[in-house]
Amino acid sequence: MTDKTPAARIPLTVLGTGAMGTALVRAWLAAGHPVTVWNRTAARTGTLAAEGAAVAASAAEAVAASRLVLVCLLDDASVGAALDGADLTGRDLVNLTTGTPAEGRARAAWATARRARFLDGGIMAVPPMIGSPDSGGYVFYSGSPELFEEHRDTLAVPAGTRYVGEDAGFAALLSAMSGMFAGIMHAFALIAPEDIAPKDFAPLLVSWLGAMTGSARQAADQIESGDYGKGVVSNLAMQVAGNATLLRTAEEQGVSPELLTPYTALTERWLAEGHGTEDTTGAMELLNLRRTAADRA
Repeated sequence: MTDKTPAARIPLTVLGTGAMGTALVRAWLAAGHPVTVWNRTAARTGTLAAEGAAVAASAAEAVAASRLVLVCLLDDASVGAALDGADLTGRDLVNLTTGTPAEGRARAAWATARRARFLDGGIMAVPPMIGSPDSGGYVFYSGSPELFEEHRDTLAVPAGTRYVGEDAGFAALLSAMSGMFAGIMHAFALIAPEDIAPKDFAPLLVSWLGAMTGSARQAADQIESGDYGKGVVSNLAMQVAGNATLLRTAEEQGVSPELLTPYTALTERWLAEGHGTEDTTGAMELLNLRRTAADRA
């Protein structure tokens, strides 16, 4: 976080004080921002009130307290329910609730109809990373570029910011973390029957996964060029053979293969279509439901 002049510490409202909402509020309070909070379960605002936040009796009252309103609730339906009846005229609404691209676009239109500017946000962090400048956490933002530029410094207080476009649906295009968590879970399950301490194993996972994340750049190059044979290190045929070994390893260890089988099945299908010398990136084509529908037609 950077130093701010008192004039830059604008007041803001946060709807939702769960684990993430609380972390966000604490970061803004620590930076000197006046913060008004509301939560459906009022008791969950007590700690923040003791730390300096103003507690509103209703969502509508909280919205009225600040021009900049941030929402961090359970889902899109809860956003609609919380803001039902609130006057959004002239407000800058930033939705940090996890949702789909379609929900982000619909919520943007909904906000515009109520004379509010809108940003959708996808938080690429967990609560302990919020407010820690060196954590690596950040938030994708999409929607009103004017809103983002005006509030860029304030939005950057709890975590880094990445503006990804005017289409409000872009910030919700996320999934990579779920796949990583699945791999980590499966790896720990494999060592469970052995005399291997998870705390000793964890650093090995961290270093290996960290080293492999750079492959996303090569995948992007292949996708943009349409050449899945470009820069291949371990081709699809080799990867499919290796994946079969991983499935046998799971069987030997008494571990369910269900976290691995969707990916292995996908790569096997792509191999069967004759792409053995290419990279595994091309199997992404099978995830395109429009493509597969066209193939069946």
